[in-house]
Amino acid sequence: MVWFVIDSKLHTGQGRCSKIISIYSVFVQFTLSELCWLCFLYTVVLQFVFVMLYIFVLIETVRAMTYVINQGMAMYWGTSRWTSMEIMEAYSVARQFNQIPPICEQAEYHMFQREKVEVHLPELFHKIGIGAMAWSPLACGIISGKYNNGIPPYSRASLKGYQWLKDKILNEEGHRQQAKLKELQAVAERIDCTLPQLAIAWCLRNEGVNSVLLGASRTDQLLENIRAIQVLPKLSLSIVSEVDCILGNKPCNKKDIRS
Repeated sequence: MVWFVIDSKLHTGQGRCSKIISIYSVFVQFTLSELCWLCFLYTVVLQFVFVMLYIFVLIETVRAMTYVINQGMAMYWGTSRWTSMEIMEAYSVARQFNQIPPICEQAEYHMFQREKVEVHLPELFHKIGIGAMAWSPLACGIISGKYNNGIPPYSRASLKGYQWLKDKILNEEGHRQQAKLKELQAVAERIDCTLPQLAIAWCLRNEGVNSVLLGASRTDQLLENIRAIQVLPKLSLSIVSEVDCILGNKPCNKKDIRS
């Protein structure tokens, strides 16, 4: 099975450093044959096709995605939850057999989940231009501040099937995260933005992050999150350093280890 995403995007900036916020995303799951039949019945062009799990013969995956793009069913393809080695292998196979390589890895990235995007993906970004599409920039709503005083009624963590999220919020690590979020709230107020806006802008400040995927249940919430793009210029080195100091979880990259 393959995940497909239809995105509407908000662009800002120019050239390689431009950033994108995905303001509307629809994820659907098809087999390749189902996708071909869908495109036969309707005029469908997807911006991105994501292969979520590396469970196929790699050359077949690369050829299948090349076929999808050459047939006009999609514009690009990317990977989701692949390791850096698997992504590099896919790129090498595509170049070797004159196929289309992936251009993006969809990875979880937020203030409490940093290692993959900040340690493992930068090398791919600089070597072969693989960008990152960050999902869950608010950590399933944890960074929104809504859980500061427990689990509100009708919130995601209160719903059936989300016991894992409730446990994550209420355990010892969750309490430590809530304490850090209160400190980050003060930083957000100082630069005249909300905590979610600070968190989203913090994700976008990473040069290897090309896009963040946003989810919203209300129009005003969506508009608030989109305005995070206006916060990005306010993230000076001193602000970023202060955020890192509060979080206390900045991973050591390979250059730091070698030096």
